[in-house]
Amino acid sequence: MNARRGTEDNPETVGDKIGGLIKELVIVVVGALVIAFLIRTFLGQMFLIPSGSMEHTLNVNDRIAVQKVTHFERGDIVVFQDPDHWLGDEPQAPERSPIGKALEFIGVLPNTSSEYLVKRVIGMPGDHVKCCDSEGRITVNGQPLDERSYLYSQDGQQSKPSDQPFDVVVPRDRLWVMGDHRDDSADSRCHLRDQTADGTSMSAFVPKDDVVGPVFAIVAPFSRATWIHIPKTFENVPDPKAPAPAAPVIRSHNDACG
Repeated sequence: MNARRGTEDNPETVGDKIGGLIKELVIVVVGALVIAFLIRTFLGQMFLIPSGSMEHTLNVNDRIAVQKVTHFERGDIVVFQDPDHWLGDEPQAPERSPIGKALEFIGVLPNTSSEYLVKRVIGMPGDHVKCCDSEGRITVNGQPLDERSYLYSQDGQQSKPSDQPFDVVVPRDRLWVMGDHRDDSADSRCHLRDQTADGTSMSAFVPKDDVVGPVFAIVAPFSRATWIHIPKTFENVPDPKAPAPAAPVIRSHNDACG
């Protein structure tokens, strides 16, 4: 019977110490990767912002954290799968190396896939969303939104809530979404004329099932790290007066899109 390593009769060698250290390091790394994968799968996920459609709430190359275990509401910023080729020619993040893709899959690195978009939820199922009232504001169920806290602004000039008029009722299990940089966001407004296989304009409305979850924080770069909250203006929006229709109600819209 061999004596146990590290005893007086069988002292531990330098090689044994290095081997033990490597073994412990491998266990720690593998354990951390497993935890990261489980968090990515069930709790949350990181994404990389590739375009300016949400400026300056979210800027290009911001790393954002998305929650998967909570519901979302009007005013939330959500990440969702591209519902119907919305991305078009929007800039995409550079492709990762094989190692980078593996770390992205596990959840250590943020997701850079071109299959996802990020926008703000303006209308929930059944909401009547209209642009604009006499003061140029978007209204939801008759309640005007004060969007000055998050709309894109540069050199003291803030973007309008929308240059394109529209008047819609959001269908069942769908969302109306818009970017905070309204002049640089190909959002729900831009797809009202898109026809789906059943001949409706469902393409303008994001399926709730395609939503990964709401953004709850900017995690990098460190200088921009912050929590993300729903703007207070959405607290005043009443519930819709009628159940959400099966198909969208589109009373008016404009072909132009910024």
